[in-house]
Amino acid sequence: MVVGNRKKIVISIVILLVIAAIGGGIWLFSLASTEVKAAEVSSTQTPLKMSAYYIVLSEPFIFNVSGKERDRVVQIKVQLMVRGEKNEALAKKHVPLVESVLLQIFAATTVEQLRQPQGREQLRQQALTAVQATMNKMTNMPVVERVLFTGFVMQ
Repeated sequence: MVVGNRKKIVISIVILLVIAAIGGGIWLFSLASTEVKAAEVSSTQTPLKMSAYYIVLSEPFIFNVSGKERDRVVQIKVQLMVRGEKNEALAKKHVPLVESVLLQIFAATTVEQLRQPQGREQLRQQALTAVQATMNKMTNMPVVERVLFTGFVMQ
């Protein structure tokens, strides 16, 4: 009789362990499923970024810059990055104004600034700020996300 009771106890413990394992597995599966659903909800609530469009300014900017030793001639090829077709159309519509603003910014630089990589990056950032301010005045939106220098020559 003692042996029979031990078998019943062992079988009961094994059954309880199996039930606990099944319950734990169900709990983990439902937790993972809840996280996936939460991720799906958050991804549908945040709008997808619009496609990037690049507007090539047809002519490179060629201008003189002054330096301590001597003046130099600089050529910069520029592209504008915008998001969405609406911003692309707005930027293309105002290309002459954007080119004028960029030429003013570029003409105010010095040779010493353009020799350093951080100086060129600072110039690019100034160009972006000026273009966005101008587009804000014209369209009430910054329109341009980035100003890219795709070619840079200084002689």
